[in-house]
Amino acid sequence: MVEGIEPVDVRVVRCGGSRINYRRPVFSADSRYLLCASGDLVKVYSTATEECVHALKGHKNLVTGIQLNPKNHLQLYSTSLDGTIKLWDFTDGILIKTFVVDFQLLALYASAADEKSIFAIIPKDNKVTGKLQLMSISLPKSTAQEVEAKDLTLILDDVCQSPKSIAFGREGVYVASVKALELRVFFFKKKKHYSFPLGIKNRKGANAFTCVACHPKEDCIATGHKDGKIRLWRNFNHKQEYTYSSQHWHHDAVNDLVFSAEGTNLLSGGVESVLVQWRYGSETTKDFLPRLGGAIEHIAASPDGVLHCTSHSDNKITIVQSNLDVSAVIQGLVQGQEIITGLMLDPRSKALVLNGKPGHLQFYSLQSDKQLYNLDIVQQEYIHQSGLKQTEVVKAVFDSQGAWLVTVEERKGEETDLELQMKLWAYNEKTQSFVLNTTINAPHESRISALCFQNVPRCRSGPATLVTTGLDCQFKVWILGDDSDIYRTSVSWSCDFVGKYHHLQATNCSFSEDGSLLAVSFEQIITLWDPDTWDLKCTFCHPPGKIRDLAFGRLSCSKYLLGTTDNGFLCCWNLLSCILEWSTQLNVKVLQVDPLSENVAAFTEFTRTTDLFVFKPNEPRPLYMQTNVCSGRVQWALFVPREVPEDYHSDNNQWLVRSQLYFLSASQSLMTFGTESVEERLTPSSKQLVIEENIPKTPFHVLLGKHREQQTNFGSETEQTALPEGSATINQMLHTPAHVLPNASFLCLMFVNSLLIPKMGISTKEEHEDLEMESENEKDEDDSDVEMNPIENEQEMKKAFSSEEQLPKLTKSEEKELKKLRKVSYSWLTAV
Repeated sequence: MVEGIEPVDVRVVRCGGSRINYRRPVFSADSRYLLCASGDLVKVYSTATEECVHALKGHKNLVTGIQLNPKNHLQLYSTSLDGTIKLWDFTDGILIKTFVVDFQLLALYASAADEKSIFAIIPKDNKVTGKLQLMSISLPKSTAQEVEAKDLTLILDDVCQSPKSIAFGREGVYVASVKALELRVFFFKKKKHYSFPLGIKNRKGANAFTCVACHPKEDCIATGHKDGKIRLWRNFNHKQEYTYSSQHWHHDAVNDLVFSAEGTNLLSGGVESVLVQWRYGSETTKDFLPRLGGAIEHIAASPDGVLHCTSHSDNKITIVQSNLDVSAVIQGLVQGQEIITGLMLDPRSKALVLNGKPGHLQFYSLQSDKQLYNLDIVQQEYIHQSGLKQTEVVKAVFDSQGAWLVTVEERKGEETDLELQMKLWAYNEKTQSFVLNTTINAPHESRISALCFQNVPRCRSGPATLVTTGLDCQFKVWILGDDSDIYRTSVSWSCDFVGKYHHLQATNCSFSEDGSLLAVSFEQIITLWDPDTWDLKCTFCHPPGKIRDLAFGRLSCSKYLLGTTDNGFLCCWNLLSCILEWSTQLNVKVLQVDPLSENVAAFTEFTRTTDLFVFKPNEPRPLYMQTNVCSGRVQWALFVPREVPEDYHSDNNQWLVRSQLYFLSASQSLMTFGTESVEERLTPSSKQLVIEENIPKTPFHVLLGKHREQQTNFGSETEQTALPEGSATINQMLHTPAHVLPNASFLCLMFVNSLLIPKMGISTKEEHEDLEMESENEKDEDDSDVEMNPIENEQEMKKAFSSEEQLPKLTKSEEKELKKLRKVSYSWLTAV
């Protein structure tokens, strides 16, 4: 380790992929921004560009609710399971204040009628298993950054945990709550609440409440139900005179309801993935926006009535105009189903590839934290019906160049045999996407357990080779061959060799780094095969236990083979001596090899927590170890090569220099290891890219831009001189919020100095002539006691401003007058 440099701790950081559909999104007052809870962050998206402008970071646990501040629509409240309420300036991404409640906050509401308080769902006695209550939390006024909020008032007892089960109506005059088969309405002025039960339609309670919405102007409550009906309640301020009418379009449960800003329309959505717009007052008239993707989980309307949005089960937000035209789509990492294919890296786009929508593979950018595109593998219409067995993509792998993609899809019905298909996709340079080349029906008689490509070095020639292992006790070798005829020139894949070993199930396969050796595991035995002749070369069977994972070492450790067993052993074999080099008892769930170094990462599970060990196969001692990486099991992991190697001075961090390790937790959160969070890595210039697109150019901005353009043009023709502070100082002043800037007297000198043009290099002859001119001026003006500084000659003044602009030649009298002006002292500016 380098002396004098403190080591930086490696920590687990969230790198994106969190759910953006967990809670109902919130529009800004002018509809320019869309805010949504995402894990322990609050993300601010631009509705025009779909880009994430800010990530509001400060909560230590899951964010459970967000609401605009009723007193200031440029501010946002957020609640979390960490027991805090945070107030943000979301346009600048600044945390203003934190209110400590010390209760788990499960949902958040704000009312225009009570600007001094906010409302939240809190567990009774702070126990999650107990009843839930709607509480009013008084926010004290204080100048401190962190304030305790202990003044809580009970509003409703025994409420539902879902935030969609509570709504405030008619500018905060009353609040409505639904649970099971009962609607309750609480009036704040009367301090009374009324209950309106529904009769049980059947034993399953098909007409139970699912959500509620209140009209913003009138006394009308809309409720959604499990049977797909929508009921409109009126006259509920008199318990005996209430009425309701029913509307029915959804064939399944109504997932969410919301009124438009003026109450002219009612929007509803459900599992059908259709946004229904009901005309208030004439509910028989309705409009539809179909085929939005996954099931609709939340609906939000902007305060100005310009936009609506729907959040879907596939972690997507669709922004819709008031005329029901889709204007933008914000797609997060698709979640909600099991990740069966594992984590892969596309060698071409450097995107993370894994299961996406049903029957698709999603390509996800780790740098921008957004989905690039979906590849339809199954090519069948997905039917939204619970219990129906759909065709799923279960395996996928790329070759080393990204020219081929192999996918395996299967469907297993309750009364039907296993339907198995393997598809091989070729990358098309013209369309910049993968095109289906070969479809193989029933490649194995049972499920395919693993597949891998042979990495053939450029010095060796031979056809592309793919190996698949199956639970039918066979492994098969597929090669790429010519399939041309008189009509076309093409290639296709066919089976070249079938291998087996003692009728044992083939569970894993892996090629060595140079492609000269193939390892196939048959239950508890590892076999080594020669790819040139497909002869069996060697077998390893110690210690006993079914092989869970196989991996060859890389670079200087390529002579080692690693294997993990289901009975908790990690073993390393030497391929040159064919003996067991070392073994240790570790319950390794995920084993991942770094493609750019000798490092290997092993995730072990013990008592519901996961630990990480990083080691090299030639040394049994770990290079790095971190306990309690996450709660629960790590599902998948992947080393992603860095574009530029990191500079770490600590020996403990050397395994992070060339590649970055990502892993997927049990809750499907995408995590990574680093010394700083993603937000800290963003430079100020990158944070301003999206913001500057929407900011109109002021006259000062135009003037400053022209000055920069002149400097650029000058530097292209002559040797460019860097500005020491100018651009950085001006950017800091322009992009820092005014209320956090220091006083003007402190900034004035720094700002004026940054605008001065730096002195250019001058020749000896020009400097001598300049000194002679100064001596003549001093003789003419002896009575002056002001010290003069040498100035540049006329030719250099022209170069400093622009190489294209030609200044008029000055006479001697004009030059003397200019000298007098230069003597004036501007030191008074420092006192301003």
